[in-house]
Amino acid sequence: MIIQAHSAIIAGELVGDTWVEISENLIRSVNRGVNPAPSQIIDGVLIPGFVDIHCHGGGGKYFSALTSGEVHSVIQTHRAHGTTSTLASLVSEPIETIKEQILRLKPLYESDQISGIHLEGPYLAHARCGAHDPMLLVNPDLAEIKELLELADGAIKMITIAPELPGAIEAIKYLSAAGVTIALGHTDGGFVDAAAGTNAGATVVTHFMNAMDKSLGQGSFASFVVADERLSVEIILDGHHIPFSTARDIYTALGSRVIFVTDAMAAAGSTDGSYTIGKLPVEVISGIARITTTNALAGSTLTMDAAFINAVDSLGLSVKEAVAATSTRPAKRIGLKDRGEIAVGMRADLLSYNAANSTITLISE
Repeated sequence: MIIQAHSAIIAGELVGDTWVEISENLIRSVNRGVNPAPSQIIDGVLIPGFVDIHCHGGGGKYFSALTSGEVHSVIQTHRAHGTTSTLASLVSEPIETIKEQILRLKPLYESDQISGIHLEGPYLAHARCGAHDPMLLVNPDLAEIKELLELADGAIKMITIAPELPGAIEAIKYLSAAGVTIALGHTDGGFVDAAAGTNAGATVVTHFMNAMDKSLGQGSFASFVVADERLSVEIILDGHHIPFSTARDIYTALGSRVIFVTDAMAAAGSTDGSYTIGKLPVEVISGIARITTTNALAGSTLTMDAAFINAVDSLGLSVKEAVAATSTRPAKRIGLKDRGEIAVGMRADLLSYNAANSTITLISE
């Protein structure tokens, strides 16, 4: 199959007429110019599929669902919005429940329907629990963590940990040495805790400026994050978790380290109404999800195409900058070497972005 585009993002740059040859879901060649007999011509900019490293659900369902049909509904909902690779994020639950969820998701990782599992909890700070049930939060236990990794057999790709918790630094050192991406988040820690977690091997900050001290004053957690280039920062670009003006300031300061994520809950790609996160009740009104009892934000209803369009239209990013933050950078951060950009040998995960009507279209072989 040959796809002809009037423009494309290649090697991090916007280029003109480009045609791409694909077969068996792999990119076989990337060529400048116009092909005389393309299989498909697209009007928009050819960009790589989105990589979402923080997503809990969508289409009315969660990755923690009991049936494969419900989990497939989540995958297909986000795929329809341009996400071709995603980590299945799980919220805090009792450890035995998490084990059951891992076992249900493991076959989907092995068949490449998901890119791995992200445990957002239960190793989080009570004071910054957000949409997590505080009764389920525990300190990191190395024996328990080793058991989870053995059970997952490579499927666990990222774990969010509050670095100030007892046992956290030892856990971060062990997990990072085992190849698991460690995200610092849901933390009540300060500068020294962020430094300790990063020095131990953490490389990501879970939804920066949410579920943490937002202060940039001396000695704060955020001040370390801003100063240390080892850390990538997740931003939920829905305009609710942080205002677009704040997101723009963060991008101006940390652009090469920013990763846009959805942190989507079940209502993404679905409707307003009553939901749950774990066992906590959630009400979604005008696309904003909040815990009913605390009014805390409960994930988002964002999809990655909306995040990309927000990046361009609301933050003023160029298309190549938006691609880096939604595809290339997240893929590299979690070790996905075969996707995130348009290049020979990469997966043929391709989208068309039409600036005229702000739409994203999935290109199928």
